[in-house]
Amino acid sequence: MRAPVRIGVMGCADIALRKMLPAFAASPHTTVTALASRDAAKARAAAGAFGCAPVEGYDALLARPDVDAVYVPLPIALHAPWAERALHAGKHVLAEKPLTSRAADTTRLLALARERGLVLAENYLFLHHPAYSTVRELVDSGVIGEVRALTASFTVPPRPADDIRYRADLDGGALLDIGVYPLRLASLLLGARLDVHGSVLHHDRPTGVDVGGGVLLGDPRTGTSAQLLFGMAHAYTACWQLLGSAGTIALDRAYTPPADHQPVLRIERAGVVEERALPAHDQTTAAVASFADAVRRAARQCAPDDAAAADVLRQADLVDAVRDRADIAAT
Repeated sequence: MRAPVRIGVMGCADIALRKMLPAFAASPHTTVTALASRDAAKARAAAGAFGCAPVEGYDALLARPDVDAVYVPLPIALHAPWAERALHAGKHVLAEKPLTSRAADTTRLLALARERGLVLAENYLFLHHPAYSTVRELVDSGVIGEVRALTASFTVPPRPADDIRYRADLDGGALLDIGVYPLRLASLLLGARLDVHGSVLHHDRPTGVDVGGGVLLGDPRTGTSAQLLFGMAHAYTACWQLLGSAGTIALDRAYTPPADHQPVLRIERAGVVEERALPAHDQTTAAVASFADAVRRAARQCAPDDAAAADVLRQADLVDAVRDRADIAAT
């Protein structure tokens, strides 16, 4: 059996403690060797729960020889500097989405990773759910005819006032935390040639961050379009509908389903509705296995995954375009 990839975790973010650390610890493909925090007591408490070494400070984590790869769930503004340090230290990197807050930083880091033969991955868990393979098979088989448009939303209620998503200095805001999900979905379902044709961001003056927005994407070569809604001042939604020339496919709980959740695809054609239940799947476990496989391929000096890097960069370009072209509403 191949040796597991040795993971160092950079920080004690909620997603790390609640989702990723349990998945790393349970996977036969990875083992958590160390967990770092700027607070030594916090590192000891979190590391103790997973049987790994507590480390004070992120540079100390990067200096450890028993760490092959680091997982970076830090606030978004810290992704680029710490991912860059990790790559220079010879570590593979799995960073929470988005990889960085600007496409220029993403471009630079992807080039550095390629130069050093290292994996640099962005942690969109829903991409690893087989529901999307089923959707692709249905579309390719012509179940809904020719694809015309996508509508998608991801909205959540307001967070506590001290939540880091309300901190402009840490690149908080709804676009980077929530809006990136339907944007990534649009590329997945409609392809790589989407452009931003319009966007609106609702800025909250007291905090200086956007708390919601909408985006219109289009591919002028095919005529397909996407209308996306996102926000953190809304009722909860996590759904999308793909519209074709002969029908629709829709999915709810689309981005962060629990491991035991059975997705239900709603397929409608000529007024006839079919609800197709799919098997439950742990997309977090699948994401961990995918990252470990990429690290092993890199260790064998296999060809770099240019398609994965292109997906990451295309997403960063879309996010930049949404922000740079947005009409701003401020309250």
